[in-house]
Amino acid sequence: MSSPILNMIQEVGEMPLTLNKLEYGALLADIQPRIITTEAENDRALSIVESLLSEQNLSPEKEQILRLLVSLIETFEDEHYQLASSTPHSILLHLMEEREIRQTDLVGIIGSRGVVSEVVNGKRAISKSQAKALGKFFHVDPSLFISF
Repeated sequence: MSSPILNMIQEVGEMPLTLNKLEYGALLADIQPRIITTEAENDRALSIVESLLSEQNLSPEKEQILRLLVSLIETFEDEHYQLASSTPHSILLHLMEEREIRQTDLVGIIGSRGVVSEVVNGKRAISKSQAKALGKFFHVDPSLFISF
């Protein structure tokens, strides 16, 4: 994800990012980020991340909160979800269920209605180009959809 902050840091070199302490402190007090230990806490963090991602031009303080929450979510999900032992097909079904995606939502992303149906129903393997498209669509590593 290319962000205005990353671009600004690259433009000025290794200058450390300075945050507005009052704004950052208010965000921390409001959101109260902490180590995620339950599904409910993970869902709450995901909701906040989605809200932040929907905003245009995040302030440096909100960008840091976003990065912190994403890190906490990734840590929780790495510990609690064993995607590595899953098949590409089961990962696709899981992501579709979790995000309430229907087969029709994938038409045009990975192929025609027939191709999508075959992939979703496990009658056709996910190709490398489809894996890339699914990775981009779901914002995950495309390798999750490739059998090794």
